[in-house]
Amino acid sequence: MRTISEIRSQAAYAGIAIGVIFGVCGLVRTGAILIAVGTGVIALSHWEKRRIERYLPLAIAIVLLGLAIALPKGL
Repeated sequence: MRTISEIRSQAAYAGIAIGVIFGVCGLVRTGAILIAVGTGVIALSHWEKRRIERYLPLAIAIVLLGLAIALPKGL
């Protein structure tokens, strides 16, 4: 069973919140990367769940990270 400590869980949620704030303020690439990393950490910490609840959030995080990297520099 993969578990993360309480401090790492709070850091992941804080990263997601900061990513949303960065995205609203116009730093879309940085915000998307923070959201993807935070979501990936949370998805990996809930590895013992059912199959769809384990892979879908991880897949969304990977796609969001790829999208953030592919964004043009101006955004």
